[in-house]
Amino acid sequence: MENARLTPTVASADPDLADWRVLLGRLTARYATGDFVTGSRLVAAITDIAEELDHHPDVDLRYPHVTVTTLSHDVGHLTDRDRELARRISLAARELGVAPVPAEVSSLEVALDVLDADAVRPFWAAVLGMRVDEEGDLYDPAGRISALWFQQMDEARPGRGRFHLDITVPHDVAQDRLREALAAGGRLVSEEHAPAWWVLADVEGNEVCVCTWQGRASS
Repeated sequence: MENARLTPTVASADPDLADWRVLLGRLTARYATGDFVTGSRLVAAITDIAEELDHHPDVDLRYPHVTVTTLSHDVGHLTDRDRELARRISLAARELGVAPVPAEVSSLEVALDVLDADAVRPFWAAVLGMRVDEEGDLYDPAGRISALWFQQMDEARPGRGRFHLDITVPHDVAQDRLREALAAGGRLVSEEHAPAWWVLADVEGNEVCVCTWQGRASS
């Protein structure tokens, strides 16, 4: 099977991938199964497809929905293999009468602003039971805990929190999420890097970045 790179721009415009959204370099879809039995049937279909294609996604089965994520781990980015897998899963869901709910998918990362990442990284890896990837970020091999990465500060910032959240949402959900957050009492700190990310804060100044794949080098 072809292993050509699949960019977020191409994936987002592909009619065969209408169920799917690009989050943190992965294709992600959620299907509203409504009950566990239907979800199990979809997972069984996904298993058969993955075995046939020899390309295996991450699957999360819950009572009301199934969430599927795929990435070509051997090359570290999306490829045509992911497209074919996603396309086949969409067909299987359609045959089962299961509807996609792309607006419900998101991915959460936690960032800690630090002066010396090398000094603090071992502590956080140990206390959270996480591993260090090639870029120095922490990840949970089981995929249950949000990633933790370290953002370099130029100088200490007394009186300001150092943790902030990065919530990555589908590109066609970002504006709604911004409006809802601002209406709920938030404020816009910066849109300098939009649409890659917007920085928002709550009434006490605690920050969160609303992120998409758009406006990034790999688009």
